[in-house]
Amino acid sequence: MFHKLSKRYLLSICFIAAALSAGAQAQSIDTKSNRENAPYSRFGIGELRNGMNPVMQAMGGISSAYNNRFTVNGSNPASYASLLLTTYEGSLVGSSRTIHSGNDKYKTGMATINHMNVGIPIGKNGGMSFGYKPVSHIYYKLSDTSVIPDYGNSVRTFFGDGSLNYAYIGFAGRYKGLSAGFNFGYMFGSTVYADIIESIDNDQNVNDTRFTKVLKSGGIYWKGGLQYNTKVSENMLLGVGATLALNQDIKTNVDEFWYSYNYSGGDTTYSLLKQRGTLTMPLMYSFGVQLSDSNKWMVGVDLSAANWSNYQAIGRVDSVGDMSYKIAAGGEFTPDATALRKYFSRVTYRLGFYYGQDYLYLRNTPMNYYAVTFGFGLPFKRYSDRVNAAFEIGSRGAETNGLFRESFFKTTIGITLNDRWFIKRQYD
Repeated sequence: MFHKLSKRYLLSICFIAAALSAGAQAQSIDTKSNRENAPYSRFGIGELRNGMNPVMQAMGGISSAYNNRFTVNGSNPASYASLLLTTYEGSLVGSSRTIHSGNDKYKTGMATINHMNVGIPIGKNGGMSFGYKPVSHIYYKLSDTSVIPDYGNSVRTFFGDGSLNYAYIGFAGRYKGLSAGFNFGYMFGSTVYADIIESIDNDQNVNDTRFTKVLKSGGIYWKGGLQYNTKVSENMLLGVGATLALNQDIKTNVDEFWYSYNYSGGDTTYSLLKQRGTLTMPLMYSFGVQLSDSNKWMVGVDLSAANWSNYQAIGRVDSVGDMSYKIAAGGEFTPDATALRKYFSRVTYRLGFYYGQDYLYLRNTPMNYYAVTFGFGLPFKRYSDRVNAAFEIGSRGAETNGLFRESFFKTTIGITLNDRWFIKRQYD
C-alpha cells in the first residue's frame, strides 16, 4: 500500500508549467526584438549553457564531487545514489551582457529556462533522474556597410538563431563509499544561419541576395560518472568525483536556400535540401574534490576540460581550438540547520569563482573567461524544500586582434521540492 502524492508534488508541477510558460513567452518576445545578441555564438555549436542547478552555480560551478541528499546533481549522474527523497527541481536564468569594442558599448540581455529535472531514490543504494537542460544557444545579428565592386554601396547582415538541448534519464548505484552512474538521452536542436546582402544605391540595377542554411540535429548522447566518499574524522567527509563523455556523433540534416531579388521585380530561387551529415561532440571530462563537515559547511575544487580537435559539423570545423578548460572553486555554509526558530541560521550561503579558456579560437587568439559567483538557499519553514539563487559577475574575451570583450551579470533562480514516494502504511 502506498500513500498519495503530496501537495508539494502538485506544487512542483505548477512550477514547471509556469517555467515553461515563461520560457515560451520570453522566446516569443525575443524573436521579435529583445533576444540576447551574442556575436560569438556564431561559431561552433554556439555559446555553451551548463543547465546547472543554481546550488552549484553559486559555488563557481563545482559539480564533479558534489552530492546532496536533497538536491539533484545532473552534471555527475553518480550523485543520484545519494538521494534521500524524491526531488523536483526547476530554474530560470536571466542575463545582462555588455559588449566592449574600443569606445563603443552595446548592451543586451535575455531570460529563459535553465533546467528542469526529477530525482528519485531507488532503495538505500540507488537512484535515478530524468530531465531537460540546454546545451548551447545561438543568436546573433550583425550588419556592416561596405562598397562591393559592380554592386555599389551595400549592407551585409549576418544572422543566426537556434539552440542545442538535452533530454535525459539517468541511473546510479552505490557500493559502500563508491557510486557509479550514467545519463542516457537525446540531444536535439535546430539553427538558422543567414547572410543577407542588400544594395543601398537606388540607381544601381542589382539584385539583393539572401543565403540561408538550416541545420537540424538529433541523436543519442550519454555521459558517465563516479564518486567516492569516505570519513576523515567523526564529522568530516572527503569526496572525490569524475565524469566522462566520449566523442559522439549526432545526426544532422542541412537545407540550403539561395534567394535573389530586385526591388523592380523578379527573383531567383535555388535550394539544396536534406543534406545528411553529423555533428561531432567533443571528448569531455572532469575531476573534483570536496571536503564537508556534516550539514554545516562544504568546500570544493573542480577541473573540467574538453578536446575539440575532432569537432565538426557537416564537415565544417569552424573557429574552434583543440582544448578548452575550466577551473572552479567554491563552498557553502549553513550556520545552524537545526535552528527551527532562527530562520537566517538555516539559510545556506554560497560563494565561488571560476576561470577558463573557451573552446573558440579566433584570429590566433584564445578566448579566456572568468567570474565571481555567490548565492543562497532559502528554506521553507521546517522542510528541506528551498528557493535557491545564484549570481555571476564576469568577463569573456579581450579587445585584441580586432575582437571584443563581453562583461556579464547572470541571475539564476530555482526551486527544489522534496517528497516521499512509495511509503508503506504502518497499519492496515
